Amino acid sequence: MNLNINLKRSVYLMLALALGTLSSCSDDVNPNTLVASNVDASFTFTPVAGAVNTYLAVAQTKGVISSMWDTGTGASPGKMTETIVLPDAGTYTITHTAIGAGGATGTANTQVVVATSDPVKGNLVKGGSFATAADQANWKKVIYKPNSDWTYSAKGATVTGDHAGIYQAIDVIKDKEYTIDMVMSGGASKDMWFEVYAGKTDPATVSGDYADGGKVMGLNTWDGCGNTTISGKLSAIGCTKNVKLDKISNVVKFDITGKIYLMIRCGGGIAPGGITIKGVELRGK
Repeated sequence: MNLNINLKRSVYLMLALALGTLSSCSDDVNPNTLVASNVDASFTFTPVAGAVNTYLAVAQTKGVISSMWDTGTGASPGKMTETIVLPDAGTYTITHTAIGAGGATGTANTQVVVATSDPVKGNLVKGGSFATAADQANWKKVIYKPNSDWTYSAKGATVTGDHAGIYQAIDVIKDKEYTIDMVMSGGASKDMWFEVYAGKTDPATVSGDYADGGKVMGLNTWDGCGNTTISGKLSAIGCTKNVKLDKISNVVKFDITGKIYLMIRCGGGIAPGGITIKGVELRGK
């Protein structure tokens, strides 16, 4: 009988300890952990010694899952520590968006003044913002399908329809490396391709699809990009391989000193409302 009583007492004691442990654990659980609050997006922004117009942005990492950075042309996915190059003279607002648990966000920004443009990395593209009539006049169109077009506004250049391209001539130096980039936005597309070329042939003289120089970069829904909301720099969100380098890269090099043609064309099931680009760049590396 005493054995039964002791056994019961032991069972009760173990049950009490278990319940106490559960109670203690539940007290430690923050009901808001699924959605973070007060996400800290603070960061430091300092010049990189020995590098022209180059800065190191370092975000605090506590409670942050991922980061978005915006230098004034649109937010793009990035890392907690980013090297940011501002080749052109001007005043920039650098904005960091920190993303925490549950998609909660916080933002912080700082302003920097770049006094002098980098003579090596200056943008060779003219009118890459498309904001004014003078900007837009630097571009020519190639309309491949009658229901397609590129339209210009202060928001950028927007392609709609099934297939259309825009291009401009740019003078380059033989064997010098350059990078190409642009900021993109738009809805999710289906069966769409967006391609960038840098060739030696004037697109106006080409019958059929332009492919001179090989694709440099782009989006392609079959490869897994462009089939969700489009937002950010093409160099960050693109999944099309650079044909000459056989990898995803926005670096190009030419075997001539003289004129090349930066050609941007898009087709297929373009998202309703179109795909918009701005901040188009071709810069010395």
